[in-house]
Amino acid sequence: MLSKFGKHKAIIFTGPSGGGKTTLSQYTLSNFEEVERSISVTTRLPREGEVHGVDYHFLSVDDFKKHIEAGDFVEWEQVYEGLYYGTLLSEVERIWEAEKVVLFVVDVIGANSLKKYFGENSIKIFVKTPTMEILEKRLFSRGTETRENVLNRLKKAFHELKEEVNADAVIINDVLSTTQNEVYQLILSYINR
Repeated sequence: MLSKFGKHKAIIFTGPSGGGKTTLSQYTLSNFEEVERSISVTTRLPREGEVHGVDYHFLSVDDFKKHIEAGDFVEWEQVYEGLYYGTLLSEVERIWEAEKVVLFVVDVIGANSLKKYFGENSIKIFVKTPTMEILEKRLFSRGTETRENVLNRLKKAFHELKEEVNADAVIINDVLSTTQNEVYQLILSYINR
């Protein structure tokens, strides 16, 4: 029996900030032409090199709230005070109309919402570092955020790690080439099932 989404599929990469979910999602996109990333909406400012409509859709808080009121989101959340992230239904429909598998890169709350929404038509992959010390080193080495922001992300990561039990697969991102191979096999198996 087909689900309400038919044969459409979704891949959800999640885990603490700095764990490698973006790197592994980019690897997936470069190795599976049938996969396309859903571009999330955020109210945060663009980081250096980020492009509106490519990395994120950058909106004001007021514009984001208008989309909430209109019921345009599959999922959305306020991550920190004044900082919102969400997934527009129109973005998912655009990708599915192109007969592709939609890929999400979201935090654990967004991932839980997406998994609940898409159910058996999705795979939730939790990506983490081997230790909190490695996570801390990666976050500080980015050089894109203040010390206070990094410490907030580490505090949040401590709680997010408890969510790995709710994932369909857990990837420990240690040696990148090994991790990439693991992700490749996982995605290949999921797409072909």
